[in-house]
Formats: sequence, C-alpha cells, structure tokens
Amino acid sequence: MELNNLLSGPPETLLPVDPAAAELAAGAAAVDIAAKFPTSSLAWSVLAEAAFEDGRTIEAYAYARTGYHRGLDLLRRNGWKGHGPVPWEHEPNRGFLRCLAVLGKAAAVIDEKDEAERCATFLRDSSPTAADVLS
Repeated sequence: MELNNLLSGPPETLLPVDPAAAELAAGAAAVDIAAKFPTSSLAWSVLAEAAFEDGRTIEAYAYARTGYHRGLDLLRRNGWKGHGPVPWEHEPNRGFLRCLAVLGKAAAVIDEKDEAERCATFLRDSSPTAADVLS
C-alpha cells in the first residue's frame, strides 16, 4: 500500500515550452507574436511590461490581464488545482508570473488596492523567487 505524505503541499506546476518564446528571443515584435500565439502569456507579458514602463497603465493592465487569464487556463490544463508552486526557475512559467506581477503593479497605480494585494500574494505564494525578481 502506498502512503501519501500528508504534510507535503501540492506539486509544482511546470508549464510546457511557450511556442512564442523562440520568436520573441529572435527579436520578433511582441504585438505580432501575441497575434500569432494569442494563448502565449509570455507574449502578453512583454507587451504588458513595455506598456507599464512607458506609463500606459491601462494598456499594461489589459495586456497583463489577458496573459494572466491565458496562463491560468494553461496552468489548469497542466494539473494546477488553484494553488501550489509555479516556480520561476522553470522558464516556461515566467510568462504567467510576469503577467501576474504587472497586473498587480498596474492595479496599484489605478488604485485597485484589493486586486493589487491579491496579485502580490498570489505571486509570492506561487513563486517567492518571482516575487523577489519582479518586485
């Protein structure tokens, strides 16, 4: 009989390689890649980060929210049950984590305090490393 460790948490969720990653790394425009791969959290994160850095907060919020929801869909399809580690160290997870970080930052700028706090907590719970890197 196999015994489960009742003290361990949920397993890490490791997403598959994002099909947009290679084209983005090769220098393709994120807007073109998001159109080609609309389920890519990585493409949406690049758009969100650029918009946020340029002070286009509402665009950043919208891009980040899109990538966040696309990432949630992919996480669920890969066994995630609504909680548990999504490690930054696994590169394909980074698009989702980056979207979550920008979503929280943009929410804070538009004074959406509850959402900003939820995003910060979700990010830290998913990956303390990502929370530190992306803060």
